[in-house]
This record gives sequence, C-alpha cells and structure tokens, in this order.
Amino acid sequence: MRGKELVPLVAILLVTVGALAFTFSAGNQPLLGLDLQGGVSVVLQPTVDDPDDEAMDQSVDIMRRRVDGLGVAEPEVARQGDTIIVQLPGVDDPTRALDLIGQTAELRFRPVLGLVEPETPFTDPEDDAASATVVLADEDGLGYELGPTALTGSGISDANALLDQGGRWLVSVDLVSGPQGIQPFNQLAGLCFGRDESCPTGQLGIVLDGTVISAPVFQEPSFDDSVTITGDFTQEEAQDLALVLRFGALPVELETQQTQTVSATLGRDALDAGIIAGIVGVVLVGVYMVAYYKLLGLVAMASLAMSFALLWSIVSWLGATQGLALTLAGVTGLIVAIGVSVDSNVVYFENVKEDVREGRPVRSSVERSFNSAFSTIVKADVATLIGAGLLYWLTIGPVRGFALYLGLATILDLIVSYWFMRPMVVSLGRSQRLRNRPGWLGIPVPDDAPGAAPAMRETVATGGGGS
Repeated sequence: MRGKELVPLVAILLVTVGALAFTFSAGNQPLLGLDLQGGVSVVLQPTVDDPDDEAMDQSVDIMRRRVDGLGVAEPEVARQGDTIIVQLPGVDDPTRALDLIGQTAELRFRPVLGLVEPETPFTDPEDDAASATVVLADEDGLGYELGPTALTGSGISDANALLDQGGRWLVSVDLVSGPQGIQPFNQLAGLCFGRDESCPTGQLGIVLDGTVISAPVFQEPSFDDSVTITGDFTQEEAQDLALVLRFGALPVELETQQTQTVSATLGRDALDAGIIAGIVGVVLVGVYMVAYYKLLGLVAMASLAMSFALLWSIVSWLGATQGLALTLAGVTGLIVAIGVSVDSNVVYFENVKEDVREGRPVRSSVERSFNSAFSTIVKADVATLIGAGLLYWLTIGPVRGFALYLGLATILDLIVSYWFMRPMVVSLGRSQRLRNRPGWLGIPVPDDAPGAAPAMRETVATGGGGS
C-alpha cells in the first residue's frame, strides 16, 4: 500500500477509534426522545382569538426557560400557528411540569388585613383588581382579606430556592432597583412592620394566580435589593415557586387543547422495533453485497461500520452536551441512510466493473473509476442534503429529527467514501494475487484473462480456392 492510500486510511481509522474511545470513556450515549423513553406531549392554545404574534413568541421563549429550569432532557417547545406544542421526554410528574410551564404566574404582593373564616365567599381571581380589597384563599382553604396590590411580579429580577442554616427551605428573591421594585416594597414593609391600619397584621400576602401561596410576617422595616420568603416549604415547593418567579409571567393566557402521554414501556417497544429493523436491514444488505461483490462487498460493509461508529460518537456527544435527542423518526433517518451509504459503494464498484469490461486492467480501473464515481456520489448526496435541509427548515417535531440524522449520515458518507472506501479498493486492485483473480472482487473475468476459456470466434477462409 502506497503512502497516497495509507495516509487517509490511517487518519480516518485513528479518528474513528479516538472518537469511540472518548465516547465510552466519557460515558456518553444517545439521548432518547419522547417517543423512545416515554413522557408527555401537550398542545396549548390561547384563550383569545387572533393573539398578538410578538406575545406568542415571547410566551414560547418564557416556557422554554421554564422547561430548562425543570432539568428535562431535550424538551421541545415550539409554536405552530396559533398553538404551542410542548414535548417533555422522561418526566416523572407530567402534571406538575405542565402546570409550571403553562401558568400565567400573575404575582402580586398585598398587605394582609386579616383572616376570614373558611366558609366566607372568596373573591373570584378574575375580579382581583390591583386597587381593590379582596378575599382570597391559600391552597389549604384558609381565607385572607387582602389590601390593594403594592408590587407585581415585574419588580422581581431573580429568585432561587435555598437551604438556611437550620436546614429549612426558603426562597431568596432579588428585587428591581428603583420605583418598580425595592421602593414600593420597602414602603409596604414600613407600614406592615409598624402595624399601620393599612397592614394591621404585619403580614405580606404573596398571591400567585389568585391563590395566597405565602403570608410571611415582616421582620424588618426596610430591605436592600434582596428579600427572603420563608415558610413551611418543601424542597419541591420552594423550587417550583422560585422557578415561576424567576422566569416571569406569560403574556398570553393558554389552555390545554390536547395532551398525550407516552409510557416508558411503549417507548421501549418503539426503540426495540427500530433497532431490530436496523439490524435486519444491515444483515440483508451485507449478505447481498458480499454475495455479489465478494471482497468489495466486505469493503462496503466496513465503510458502513465506520460511518456508524462516527455517527454514534457524534450523536452521543450532541446528546450529552447539546441535549439533542434521538427520536423514532431519527432512527428511521439512520435506517434510510444505510441505503445512501451502500449506494455510494455500488456506484464506485459498477464503474470499476464497466472499465474492466472495456478491457482495462483492474489496477488502473480502480484508480480511474473513482473520479467519475465520486462525482456521481457527490451529486447524489448533495441532492439528499438539499431535501434534508428543506425538511429541517420547513417542519417541526419528529420530521426535523428525521431530516437532521439523514443529513448527518449523508455528510459522513462523503467523508468515508473518500477517506476509507477509495484507498481500500485501490489497495485491493494493486494486489498481484487479486489482479489475477478479479472474480474475488466481484468483477467478471475478461475473456483474455489467464485461465479463462477461449472465446468462440467465427473465421472466414480466404485465398487458395475452396469448395
């Protein structure tokens, strides 16, 4: 094998082995999507007709940040027309997740005027005007008479769930500087701390979407830009509250149009079916290629294995670092890519066979044929990439996964064809033993090759007269 073939062959082998070694040492593996590991999918729609486009886009952005805060692997929040599609793979509590990302989170700070009996009629949250005195309940049904709103959620810049020194959960809230945040809050704090008639209980009512979620007592008359909300919070309650406060309110009120839950068992069945389909496809293709092309067929399967190794490493890395999930549609794209990769080999092999049929020796045919074959391979793969790119750009959801993995596998096919298939076939064509036995390469034996049977030729006798 000459250096011209050895260098690219060794290079791609080193890259492939290095990629696999890094993948296994880092513990990376493909991140499974909703349809392969289970989860929940929901379609949300605004409660008003013809919602503002800017408000809808802002809602999608806020919901994405809320989902990211939940720690869900590879969530998808996308707008489709006047609806928002949310897919949350692998969530343990779908109801909690959907409640958090979809609520409007209207937050208000109100002075507590007093407690009321549970049987007291509570004010409808929709009638909870900022300047009105209202009666609202907490989650346990206890009623609070609340004064006018002193501060809204727009005055909050950040919120985090923390543990205090006693091991109790609390929520640390950072307020906006100036008249939109800390100033009105301190004004309320001074009134409540001094038990003014506008806040005789000294308590601050924190109202979220018409429900009193906490009513702490002011311990100081003023604060810096940060305050702490304490109470009988569990870890989950503190984290949920901090998450909603941190990412603000949705500008559009949404309601659930459709919810679909995919069990982990159903997802595993889909994954197993995809793996079986891929294995069966590879085995059948391998049997056909080896039976028809002999040693060249083995080269084709080695090329396919190298493409798969590189693809596995890339997909695992993207899943670990970028949250890219492998869905059933993506598995379908990979299976289709098997045909793309094998087609590249077939184009090259058939060009070699055609040159040999025209009387050229095997050694020169394997080198000469690659240029024309690779030109065809590039054109075919570029056409596939254009289709995959359009699918990815114009669609959403699983179809984008199909397009992404098909496009990625097609790019790897070009790389492996040039850096692995070409030097391997050229090296086989230069072998003295194989040049004398082209049938081992799946190439028909020419009539004038050594050991071939003589061809039957017609002859015409000339001269000397005849009968």
